[in-house]
Amino acid sequence: MKLTTLEDLFLHKLGDLHSAEKQLLQALPEMADAANDPKLRTALQDHLVQTETHLTRLERVFEMLGKTPKAHLCKAMQGLIEEETEIVHEDAEPAVHDAALISAAQSIEHYEIAAYGTVCCYAELLDHDYVAELLAKTLDEEKVADEKLTEIATEAINLEAAEPVGDQ
Repeated sequence: MKLTTLEDLFLHKLGDLHSAEKQLLQALPEMADAANDPKLRTALQDHLVQTETHLTRLERVFEMLGKTPKAHLCKAMQGLIEEETEIVHEDAEPAVHDAALISAAQSIEHYEIAAYGTVCCYAELLDHDYVAELLAKTLDEEKVADEKLTEIATEAINLEAAEPVGDQ
């Protein structure tokens, strides 16, 4: 597909996000199950529900634009999830494992924040005002999810992970 206009790029980026959200729907249950800390597990489970909403919202955006998402794989999300999967299977102390999970989840959130920020900007420039509002809502939710992960990390998990283990 040749990208000749900002509209082409906008649709391509929306397709990436559609793929990313679908991949995340598959990965989040494993991440939540791997969490030792109950607050982290709950935050990841809550984000799974929110991700379903984000995917539905993206499908609504495509519908409003009279388009369908192209079937392709978001390689950025694929890479982030592969990295997260490695962390989930590492042998680590519980708090260290949870700190690693938060790191992986925040990498995913930061990708989504950047991607949604970009498509929001494009939607505004292209005068897709209602679409921009829907995308901005998702962007705000991604930022809140990132802040929640930071809060969980800094209030307990990172402190626990920093403690020496056993007789070292």
